[in-house]
Amino acid sequence: MPLAITGSTGNVGGRVARLLATRQVEQRLLVRSPAKAPSLPQTEVVQASYADQDAVRRALTGVDVALMVSGSESEDRLAEHRSFVDAAAEAGVRHLVYTSFYGAAADATFTLARDHHHTEQHIERSGMSWTFLRDNLYLDFFPMLAGEDGVLRGPADDGRVAAVAQDDIAAVATAVLLDPTSHEGRTYDLTGPEAITLSEAAGTMSRILGRDYSFRDETLEEAHASRASYGVPDWQVAAWVSTYTAIASGELSGVTGDVERVTGRAPLSLADVLARRG
Repeated sequence: MPLAITGSTGNVGGRVARLLATRQVEQRLLVRSPAKAPSLPQTEVVQASYADQDAVRRALTGVDVALMVSGSESEDRLAEHRSFVDAAAEAGVRHLVYTSFYGAAADATFTLARDHHHTEQHIERSGMSWTFLRDNLYLDFFPMLAGEDGVLRGPADDGRVAAVAQDDIAAVATAVLLDPTSHEGRTYDLTGPEAITLSEAAGTMSRILGRDYSFRDETLEEAHASRASYGVPDWQVAAWVSTYTAIASGELSGVTGDVERVTGRAPLSLADVLARRG
């Protein structure tokens, strides 16, 4: 049976699909836009969005193991997740690998981690076996947190975050997909090798990328005002700001050995990720 992979047009799902292709694994890629799907050997591309339960059910028929990359941020994301999970169970999927978030809980400071918690609960009730990959923040995104002036701004104080590389998440997901039975019922907290402050991240970025970066701690009022200027809904502003308050609270600071436990190699650091960017 092919492995079903979602999110292959994105950063994590795309990495997983490419890793599986190097191992000559037959895949079925579920995408919203087939034209954007990667062109890989032994791969079938099927159009199916999470919200289209009938399309997902058809796409997953004949699939035993599927990777469910969490959907793009939206007000309806939890409902779309539940729709996908229900369709997967109805299609006969045996094992679902879900990319969740570090510290997923109903009362998590990072508001979107609450959606992940409720998605995990829905998967647990689905009758399918499962593996949860709780990713910390992405190391790859740190340069994007800076403004044009090289300043990272947010109410993170001197909190620490054990951010993880997308390459490491993909390596873990690939290992689980290739041997799902060994990982049934397991939750992996995926982190980098250390917990760093945003000031330390700025220093590493300055050294590796060759330009000046710095961090300025914002008040909550400043953070909400600056992000509201983008004209996005209130829930999106709250999510953006809570990324930093979750760091300040210490909820994202725990370092685990799960990347190495699953892949057999140590996780990448921020310096490693930046150096790979060239």
